[in-house]
Amino acid sequence: MTDLFPYCIMAWPAMPLLIGWLLDLLLGDPAQLPHPVVLFGKAIAKGEYWLNRGRQRKLKGGMMSVALVTATYAAAWYLLRWLDTMPPLLGMGIQAVFIFYCLAGTTLAREVRNVFTALDCSLEDGRRQVARIVGRDTSGLSGQGVRTAALETLAENLSDGVIAPLFWYALLGVPGMLAYKMVNTLDSMIGYHTGRYVDFGCFAARMDDAANYIPARLTALLMLVVSGRLPLAGFVMKWGHQHASPNSGWPEAALAGILNCRFGGPHYYFGEYFEKPYIGENGRMLDTGDMKTAIRINRCTEILMVAAVALSLIIIR
Repeated sequence: MTDLFPYCIMAWPAMPLLIGWLLDLLLGDPAQLPHPVVLFGKAIAKGEYWLNRGRQRKLKGGMMSVALVTATYAAAWYLLRWLDTMPPLLGMGIQAVFIFYCLAGTTLAREVRNVFTALDCSLEDGRRQVARIVGRDTSGLSGQGVRTAALETLAENLSDGVIAPLFWYALLGVPGMLAYKMVNTLDSMIGYHTGRYVDFGCFAARMDDAANYIPARLTALLMLVVSGRLPLAGFVMKWGHQHASPNSGWPEAALAGILNCRFGGPHYYFGEYFEKPYIGENGRMLDTGDMKTAIRINRCTEILMVAAVALSLIIIR
């Protein structure tokens, strides 16, 4: 047992990450536990209710977004400074819990599996299930549309829900990870080009674009690495730009290339029709086998990223 002690000391900087990731792997997001992102959402909803009216909506939305992100980072930073005065195991455990809350890999895979299972029962069940994880109107989706929406979300949220939080954790620790989650929650709630949010949420959307610029491209690269399909880099470079978002198209293009399928196309959001370009050319029918392949790629990409971040923490710290 004493022979393992030097290795435990060496791995100590990465322990919060590894424990937090293992918690997500085992538990996902238990609905019965309080979640910081729920608190983020309530704060955003309250601010939007009071500020998204009258004049200067763009300015008010930007100020609210900056204030919430700054407050999140500062609160987490001061919490960690306080934890430095506590027993080391307690501090490590609390950091691990926050990391666990910031990762969504297991829940995402579970939700996508549930979409395909529900679709096997009926089209309406599939539409209702996929509505849990996408922002578009699902009431008129075909079976192919339901499957496509689920797999697009799987690819996009691999970046938003796993790789980007890990990237910001590697750079700025738990405060950076939580601040990123606030940025991402702001974008998911108010960062839409619809009448209500086009001005108020535009700064939040731009913040999210900036925060995800490197992680989205890193996600696509890692997906190609774990699939052994690096020659698809040209495909990703060609189709990654074919998306309204400057970032979402990259992991979607990577998955479209790996599966040899086509994503994208026009959709309804909040009752408004949006013309979106396609990503890829092969409009073949998707099936459960594609879902299983996509989830395997997601999980392997996640493992590779966790290993890389853990190794960097051990080497640097």
